[in-house]
Amino acid sequence: MMGSVRVGTNAGSVRSVLIALAWAAALIRYGAHAMSGMEGEERGAVERRGTHFVVQGRPFLVHGFNTYWLMVFAADPATRCKVSDVFKDAAAAGLTVCRTWAFNDGGWRALQISPFVYDEEVFKGLDFVVSEARTHGMRLMLSLCNNWEDYGGKAQYVRWGKEAGVDLSGDDDFFSDPTVKSYYKAFVKTVITRVNTITNVAYKDDPTIMAWELINEPRCPSDPSGDTLQAWFEEMAAYVKSIDPTHLLEIGVEGFYGPSTPERLQLNPNTCAGDAGTDFIRNHRVAGVDFASVHVYSDTWLPDPDSNAHLQFVRAWMHQHMDDAEKLLGMPVVFGEFGVSVKDERFESRFRETFMETVYDTLLSSRMRRDVGGGCLVWQLFPEGTEHMDDGYAVVLADSPSTLDMLSQHSRNLQTHHSKGSCGSSEPHEEL
Repeated sequence: MMGSVRVGTNAGSVRSVLIALAWAAALIRYGAHAMSGMEGEERGAVERRGTHFVVQGRPFLVHGFNTYWLMVFAADPATRCKVSDVFKDAAAAGLTVCRTWAFNDGGWRALQISPFVYDEEVFKGLDFVVSEARTHGMRLMLSLCNNWEDYGGKAQYVRWGKEAGVDLSGDDDFFSDPTVKSYYKAFVKTVITRVNTITNVAYKDDPTIMAWELINEPRCPSDPSGDTLQAWFEEMAAYVKSIDPTHLLEIGVEGFYGPSTPERLQLNPNTCAGDAGTDFIRNHRVAGVDFASVHVYSDTWLPDPDSNAHLQFVRAWMHQHMDDAEKLLGMPVVFGEFGVSVKDERFESRFRETFMETVYDTLLSSRMRRDVGGGCLVWQLFPEGTEHMDDGYAVVLADSPSTLDMLSQHSRNLQTHHSKGSCGSSEPHEEL
């Protein structure tokens, strides 16, 4: 799975040296700081205080990234180094939170081979991810299932149910069938109570883990009223909190408004979004949910080829959700995925960086006039040698010094913002 080695020309070698120098400077500014606070045995957990995140009383903002495949790469000694590489690259850019999959249901290199049956070697891969994140000063948001078929997801759970003789009519039965829900609960409990074979710390006791995510991008279009998903959120949030009352919990939704707020349906990117079975406001009022989840994908949601229309949507989408998080929900909001595919022919090559800058600028400007914390995580960060897996969204910092500089600048902006005493504290941020 390793990428081929590329031999550059003299010009390419000079370029590599320049990038390496920029990398070293960024690491001095941010990587060393991220490592501080990790050297002691005790490290405070990320907690929620009203509409903000805090660590040991100091404000904590999410400046992060997604890399979904860390566990499966860590399970293979031949590719494990790529896990270390991506954390090193992220730390050099000033990033402090990584969202990744803590599941792989059925199929190749599965963590959950079948209900109640798990692959210990893959679990050791997840152990390595958690341990390596701590080494590089990262916090983790661990997702526990997928709405989509990638890495198994709810469709695999339903297949297992059918194989066991359960009468199931479709993938959305994942959210309502007692047998299938028992499979999910058993898996969740196994992950949360896992004792890391490297650190000897149970996941539920490890402050490296910032939060659990119930499921990535849940949708239940068979019940557009939202009642089915709402009941599932209520049941599973209570279950996770009964096992691990310490870590934060989020539900993984994309942020679509639903029937509980008909006046906001027009803010959705399209009419189908209002029939997805999710309901941003109602879903986040579930007991046990600690912060709001929103994704930002105008390139897949909007047919409009006008790049300005996409940027206008992004600003409006983000401002509305931050406003709702502050005034209606009273909790932080994390934009858990945002990105643009460079393979989208509607946009110029630099549009992705313009899009990212818009997200970061909107987030920062909103914080300056709203009392709400949170942050965002770009989809997705790849190290060198994994470009063969790029679906158009991968950000390889070694190949893009301008993107590295943008991420580093956002880190500086966040640090400056917090040094002015936001979130009710004049103390410096824990990790920025």
